[in-house]
Amino acid sequence: MAETPAAPGGGQAAPAGGERPAGRPSERGPERPGGRGGDRGPRRGGRREGGGGRRFYRRRKVCRFCVEKMDHIDYKDVKVIGQFIGERGKILPRRLTGTCAPHQRQLKRAIKRARNIALLPFAALV
Repeated sequence: MAETPAAPGGGQAAPAGGERPAGRPSERGPERPGGRGGDRGPRRGGRREGGGGRRFYRRRKVCRFCVEKMDHIDYKDVKVIGQFIGERGKILPRRLTGTCAPHQRQLKRAIKRARNIALLPFAALV
């Protein structure tokens, strides 16, 4: 009588074909096609019920300073640089404002200069 070799790890060898062992009934019921067990709701990125219509298209953000062809951002122009500060007084990141990297650096420098001479607040009042 030939014995089958044990699986690495000391347990029993897995049955061929990916079937479940005959001795253990499944606690979750029959396996569903798709490989996901349980009722966890819709998958991310999949189609949702009641949808339809067009896909949402996000417009690409463009640098405001490039569009207006501003080569220098003045720290005394509080109206312009104040729009790039959040309500807590923090400098808004490029991914939110759409500012290009060179202008974001100039904007950072202008905001810090304006803060130092008290044209802009360092932090918002809580």
